[in-house]
Amino acid sequence: MTRNFQPNGASDVDEPDLDQDQDFAVEGEDLPVLLERLLGESQGRTQKDLAAEAGISYPTLNAWMNRTRGTSRIDPERLRAMVEVFRRWGVRTTPREFFASVGRPVPGPSGDEREAQLLKLYRQLPESRQRALVKNAEAMLQLSRTI
Repeated sequence: MTRNFQPNGASDVDEPDLDQDQDFAVEGEDLPVLLERLLGESQGRTQKDLAAEAGISYPTLNAWMNRTRGTSRIDPERLRAMVEVFRRWGVRTTPREFFASVGRPVPGPSGDEREAQLLKLYRQLPESRQRALVKNAEAMLQLSRTI
């Protein structure tokens, strides 16, 4: 379950976290190995198919597969896009599996309501507090990448 943390420290459970239901991650599997395995399960699909459907350039995807380009800084949305492509192809996978393969924790889901609420609160802050909030968020993101 996903827990939504309230300002007073309490939390409530409101939606299932599909990523928690099953974990298909193979211990020690990096992104190239993961992609090779999942492409093998996708009935004749190729790197070019994956790149096109996930909105990633083929040279970039190929460089990840051949380990000529690092994978630790891949945009989370690119990882999620690949997950969605494989799922459309009928391959069982999770964002957790992809994030683990690049050595990063899985970012929490972002619902439209929560994003709207955050933006509304942000806009109510004075400019100096907005800057401080952005710096805090950047620091939290950096910290989560090192854990």
